[in-house]
Amino acid sequence: MKDANKIQGSLVCADASFAIVVSRFNDLITSRLVDGACETIERHGGDIGRIDIVYVPGSFEIPLAAQKLAVSGKYAAVICVGAVIQGSTTHHEYINSQVAAGIMNISRETGVPLTFGVITCESMEQALDRAGGKVGNKGTEAALAAIEMVSLLAKLG
Repeated sequence: MKDANKIQGSLVCADASFAIVVSRFNDLITSRLVDGACETIERHGGDIGRIDIVYVPGSFEIPLAAQKLAVSGKYAAVICVGAVIQGSTTHHEYINSQVAAGIMNISRETGVPLTFGVITCESMEQALDRAGGKVGNKGTEAALAAIEMVSLLAKLG
C-alpha cells in the first residue's frame, strides 16, 4: 500500500514510567524476566528510577495488582511477568488462561497497555530457555511491546 499512511510506535521511552508486576513463585525464572525488562527499558532511553516493581505471590495474582497499577494514572504501561511450569496435573492450564484473559481485559478497560510476559513451560529447562537462555527473554519482549504501545497510543491521541 504505497499511498496508505502508516502509524506505528517507536522504541524510545525517555519520559515514561513503567510498572512491572512479577510473580515470586518460580523466582529463579521470574527474576531473570524482570532483569530483562528493566535492561530493555534502560536500553531504550528509560530511567531505572521510573520503574516500580511489584511482587505478588503467584501468576494468578498478577491481574489484580496490574489493575490497581493501571488505574492509578502513574504508569504509561504495566509489564506482567511470571512463570507457570507444568506439573503432574492440569492446574497450569487454568492459571494461564485466567491470567491472560485478566491482563487483556484490564488493558482494554483502562486503555493502559498491559503486556504479557508470563511464560508457560513443560519443564524448568524450557523456562530457563525463555528467561534469557536459548530462545531469548520473554521479559525483554514484554518490555519492548510496552514501549512500542506507549509510543503508538501517544500518536493515536
